[in-house]
Amino acid sequence: MKNKVLMGLAAVAMVAVLSSCGKKPQAEIDATNAAIEAAKVAEAPVYVPAEFAAVQDSMNAINADVAAQESKLFKKFGPSKAKLVTTLALAKQVAVNAGVKKEEVKKEVETSMTDIKAVMEENTTLMKKAPRGKEGAAVLEAMKTDMATIEATVAEAQALYDKGTFMDALNKVKAAKEKAVGINTELKDAIAKVKGGKAAKK
Repeated sequence: MKNKVLMGLAAVAMVAVLSSCGKKPQAEIDATNAAIEAAKVAEAPVYVPAEFAAVQDSMNAINADVAAQESKLFKKFGPSKAKLVTTLALAKQVAVNAGVKKEEVKKEVETSMTDIKAVMEENTTLMKKAPRGKEGAAVLEAMKTDMATIEATVAEAQALYDKGTFMDALNKVKAAKEKAVGINTELKDAIAKVKGGKAAKK
């Protein structure tokens, strides 16, 4: 009888130990979720999307593991706790990386703005030298329309930059710069052909 009582007490003690070891790591989960939210606020989904997605995937996997363990009698949250430590550190690093990338994009927008203004000024000068035959006049009119569109796009990019939406500003200014450079090349080619024709006549 005494042995049975002792065995019963031992079983209860074992269950108690296992239960204490199998406590859901709620504090760690909360801390990691907070770090992921901080990374989101730092615009990680915009500036380092692949890194942010990796953190989210890791957290989703941890949540699935925790849910699976919660359904068991003897819960083992050790592996999940270890993964939470790694994911928490990763989330914090992603927030830092987002800040660094945002600053890089900001500087790239500033450089691109300066570049496109120089190209547009050169285009205006080149248009005065461009051939004005029957076809040339029509082409120049089309270019003037394109130049106006480019200027409008640059203004939009500047407004986005002023708001701090640097990635959107960069995408706009890049597209505008590509068009401006295309016009620049076209104008230079047209002027070079006219000069080449004049030289041949001489």
